[in-house]
Amino acid sequence: MNIHPLFDRVVIRRSEEEKVSPGGIVIPDSAAEKPVKGEVLAVGKGKILDNGKLYPLEVKAGDKVLYGKYAGTEIKIGDEKLLVMRENDIMAVLEA
Repeated sequence: MNIHPLFDRVVIRRSEEEKVSPGGIVIPDSAAEKPVKGEVLAVGKGKILDNGKLYPLEVKAGDKVLYGKYAGTEIKIGDEKLLVMRENDIMAVLEA
């Protein structure tokens, strides 16, 4: 199923959370925190400003991003869990 977000919303696939701490301790799923980084899968056309003009989004599909811990709405498409959020919930784009 294809998904195309509207306006200033983006669809993000969460990165896998770390299962082992830097010290080598295995972290169970119940104690693991939600990841705060992911990959942008799809973006809307942009935000409509008060004057009626369309302001395009700065992120694009394929970008690796950081977002707020409780940002977005989780949806399930097939057997994959994705996040839908507004672009202003994204804090940074990660560059290699």
